[in-house]
This record gives sequence, structure tokens and C-alpha cells, in this order.
Amino acid sequence: MNRAPRIAVVIPAYQEAATIADIAQRARAHADAVFVVDDGSRDGTAEAVAGLDLSLIRHTRNLGKGASLANGIARALEGGADAVVTLDADGQHEPEDIPRLVRAWQAAPGDVIVGARLRHAERAPRLRKAANRVGDFWIGWAAGQAIDDSQSGFRLYPAALLQRVSVPSGRGRGFVYESELLIECARAGAGIRSVAIESIYGANARPSHFRPIADIAAITRMVAVKLVSRGMYPQGLYRLLVARRRPGGTEGDAAGADR
Repeated sequence: MNRAPRIAVVIPAYQEAATIADIAQRARAHADAVFVVDDGSRDGTAEAVAGLDLSLIRHTRNLGKGASLANGIARALEGGADAVVTLDADGQHEPEDIPRLVRAWQAAPGDVIVGARLRHAERAPRLRKAANRVGDFWIGWAAGQAIDDSQSGFRLYPAALLQRVSVPSGRGRGFVYESELLIECARAGAGIRSVAIESIYGANARPSHFRPIADIAAITRMVAVKLVSRGMYPQGLYRLLVARRRPGGTEGDAAGADR
């Protein structure tokens, strides 16, 4: 690629009027385009970004995070993005970390880059932290590689990879969509690399839309179906366990896992 890569940011937003304008503007400073997907909010989320330099996609009713991401990603690809960054709207991710994800992707252009909440991870609520560990194990098994923070919504996907991968995103898919997308990207030959980011859990932050028990149960069911379809994929479990035992780990900018 002889030109600078075109980076698009997709921000799913449901009831995020308090934070969406700030997050979107900060993201726009590091991207060629920003797509905010208002998922049927009733609190003025759409009005909060009126007049900003971004594209607004509105759902007339709440369809869930999966549909919001899928619709935003489709629009970003139609706009000619070379890579798509997904970013939560609640302030849990720092848009200023986008260039770090981009640099990691440029070093490994076929891979997915995950902003893994590894810095000050002790700040995470205990139940959320335990649920994330369960998700990391199951998704890593199905993907055939170790994944740091499989539940982080801060990711960079190469456009060429997204164009080859298809994941259902209908109503009720919610956080399952993000988890299945990681698995299918890995099955398409991508590595899942991580960039260490801060764990931000503000005292006045709104409650997460992620339900640790219900959503992890749904993710586990999805993963179980995928494992059964591949004879429980013992090679994937072996690769996961070997990667977890291997010394080293996530660096400041990127860490990879064996495919």
C-alpha cells in the first residue's frame, strides 16, 4: 500500500448521551471517518452528536450491540476503509490509543488487534474479571490461540479480513457477535494480537450493558456449538494451553499468539 491506510472507527451507542460526543470527537482526531450507530436510544444520544464531523446511523429500535457493530462495519467498508476500529461509547476506552492499535496492525497486517485491558486490571469489578477469564478460555479454545481480553470492544480489524468473514448479527446476538467474530477471524487464518491498554472503570460510570452471567452463558453456548462441529477441536485446546504456558506476554504495543 503506497498511500496512508484509511482508518474508520465504528462506535455502537445505546443511551450514551453523556459521553458519545466527547468519545466521537477524540476518535475523529485519529481516524479518517467515524461512524456512530445509535441503537434506538431515548436519551438524546443522536442529538448529542448533531453537527459533528461523523456519520450517524440510527436504529429505530434497540437491536443490540451485534447489529450495531455489523451495520457500522458495513458502512465503513463501503466507504473504503482499509482497517476498522471498534470502540465503546461509554469512556472505558481511550481513543488516543487508536494509533497504537494501528501501528500493531501495520506490523502484522493480516491480524486482528485487541486493546486488552491489562494495565491496572485490578480496577475491574471482580465478577466481570472472572467472567472475562472464562470467556478468554472458551474463545481461545475455539480460535486455537490464546487471546488476551476477548471481551474488549476496542479492536482493529483489517478490512480485507472482514470482507472474508461472515457472522450472524441479528437481534439478541449482542456480545456473542463480538466473540464469534474473533473465532471466525482466527479460522480465516488471522492471528489475534493484543495491545495493553488501561482498565478504566470510573466511579460515576453508567452500569455496563454486559451481563457477566447471562452473556458469558450465551457466548459459551455459541463456542460449544463450534467446538462440537469440529470434534471438540483438540488441536485448538493444545495450542491454547501451550501458548498460555509459554514465557513472555503482552508488550506495550503488541503481542501475538500462535495460530
